[in-house]
Amino acid sequence: MIAPPELIYRIEQDGPYAASRSSETPPLFGTPGEREAAKATLEIIRRDYERLPRSADLVKPEIQKEIAEKVKAAIAPAQGEFEGIVEKVDVERVVAETIHLRNDLSIDIPRITVQPVGNVRRGYKEFKLELSKARFPPVDNEILIQELHKREQYRLAGGNGIVPEQRPEDYLVKELIGFNDISYDEHSALLYKLAAQTVKHLRGYLKDEAEVLNVLQYYQRNLAELIHSQMQEHFEENATSYEAHVSKGFQTLRPTNYSAPADEKERDIRAPVSKKQDIPRMIFGGLRKCLYRVQKFDSDPERRFGVILENDKDVVKWFRPTKGDLQIYYSGNSSYELDFVVETKAAKFLCEIKRAAEISDGTVQAKARAAAEWCRHAAEHERKHGGKHWSYLLIPDDMVAENKTLQALASAYTF
Repeated sequence: MIAPPELIYRIEQDGPYAASRSSETPPLFGTPGEREAAKATLEIIRRDYERLPRSADLVKPEIQKEIAEKVKAAIAPAQGEFEGIVEKVDVERVVAETIHLRNDLSIDIPRITVQPVGNVRRGYKEFKLELSKARFPPVDNEILIQELHKREQYRLAGGNGIVPEQRPEDYLVKELIGFNDISYDEHSALLYKLAAQTVKHLRGYLKDEAEVLNVLQYYQRNLAELIHSQMQEHFEENATSYEAHVSKGFQTLRPTNYSAPADEKERDIRAPVSKKQDIPRMIFGGLRKCLYRVQKFDSDPERRFGVILENDKDVVKWFRPTKGDLQIYYSGNSSYELDFVVETKAAKFLCEIKRAAEISDGTVQAKARAAAEWCRHAAEHERKHGGKHWSYLLIPDDMVAENKTLQALASAYTF
């Protein structure tokens, strides 16, 4: 389904979104000509005026005059139409009202590109392997010999004798350094720690050292892939500095696409959900402060956070950004998509809800540092232009309760 921002609902009457409008919010413009002028106004703002430092600059008389002239040119009747047949539109009034509506139903988000520069340190942080499901059985010695004969890099003694590595851990380390992203010189200490954890795990369920050696020799590739996959989850990148570039002072919200089952009906955000695992497939409404009429969530803590925002008297407006609304890079070309953008009476926030067990994860922390850096530059931009302060909140999911306020969470979880 296509979910347009509330701004579009308020403008259109006969367009594709009109059927979803409630009777409580009648269209601002009563004629097709006025609605065409209003849509042209938004497009011209998006195309030519988002470079301004803030959306409040759109209300300046000289800016409104420029926009009105461009709107008149955009909606001019096609050549050949007769004077008097085409609807007369008070373009100046429509432009002024559209700008007011647009600013009321938007949050100024500067387009700031933040990327790590200078001396960027990349590597794996130490962690404990999860091996509870890794229970490889020993194989027949003849099968093992056949397997090792297929791999030229493994040494065989005369006859059926197998020459072991000096240490059991060496089987795994030799496999791990074959991955392109692992350097023995840089990561040897961590590799041997992880290999030692694996050997200890094998000794915990196999009957003797011969079986441990058997499993290491036969399944070393499988075990190395298991270790490597978990190493990827604990990769971190730390930059000595970040570079920021401000290309736009604000952005105009666009319709977003949501995937949902054909029979999925809009649900009240405040209604508890029994099958929480199905939340990513659900569509939630009953929103008063959100800049979209409906929203989707990835988890029940995210839904509950939406309820907090709806209930909090200090929250003015909020929404869940989609790809392209923010450009925050935390690792090379890897971009970060935030959970929530919130504006209160006094400040603005980027908010992320994460499982409590993942808060200290290297990737989560790298994203948080990049988002906090983005907020620092956004706050500086807004300070220069009379705007509000930006902060980044990294909130554990088990701390999200509907009786809390955003300020209480900000006091505890501002990164």
